[in-house]
Amino acid sequence: MPMTPPDYAWHFTPGSAFAYEDGMTGTLVPVVVGDVTLPTGRVVACDPFVCLGQGEVEPFSVVVEPGRYRAEAAIATLVRPGAPLGPRPHTRVAAARLVIRDTPTASWEMAVDEGQDPAVLGEDEFYGYGVDAGTGCFYDAAADGSFPGTEDEEGAVWAAMEAVGDGPDVFLAEGQDGHTLAGFTSGWGDGCYPTWIGRDTEGRVTCFVTDFLVVPTALVPAA
Repeated sequence: MPMTPPDYAWHFTPGSAFAYEDGMTGTLVPVVVGDVTLPTGRVVACDPFVCLGQGEVEPFSVVVEPGRYRAEAAIATLVRPGAPLGPRPHTRVAAARLVIRDTPTASWEMAVDEGQDPAVLGEDEFYGYGVDAGTGCFYDAAADGSFPGTEDEEGAVWAAMEAVGDGPDVFLAEGQDGHTLAGFTSGWGDGCYPTWIGRDTEGRVTCFVTDFLVVPTALVPAA
């Protein structure tokens, strides 16, 4: 049976708390990254520093109405009992969300590309995107070529990331032709991360959520 999604609304509820077996605790707070323009409604999620501009990443098969949609990140502040506090809190991006509709999510489904079938997955498996540069993002499929220089460590995406400073590790990059990209560090770093699509009671898409697996699924309320 494929990975079972928890209730990702919990990640974006201020004050949601969890504890690891080793005693380290975490508290979640949502932050707004900015608006992502979706002129085609075809959502792409990937590592921008590896895939952006390569023309190789397929958008998810579920398409939404074109528009501007709010991107958010669930920031986990981690504390280890007895450890001295540093000048900056230890934070990780636990999840990232592209909000399509501000209605409660009633169900979750795995976000897939054309041709991917969750029914063939094994126990706790999932389709996800690979991260090799510690970063994930959301953008419209039409924006793939709108951020030149990314592969050469130049351009709008790099500038936006470097401007973050001491704030949460999230950024909004503005590319050519009005395209935007919401970026965020990927939890503990490199790996493979699933994206889920939320739907309300009428079957309408509420959001896309990428889980960076900072919070063990067993510690999150069931969907």
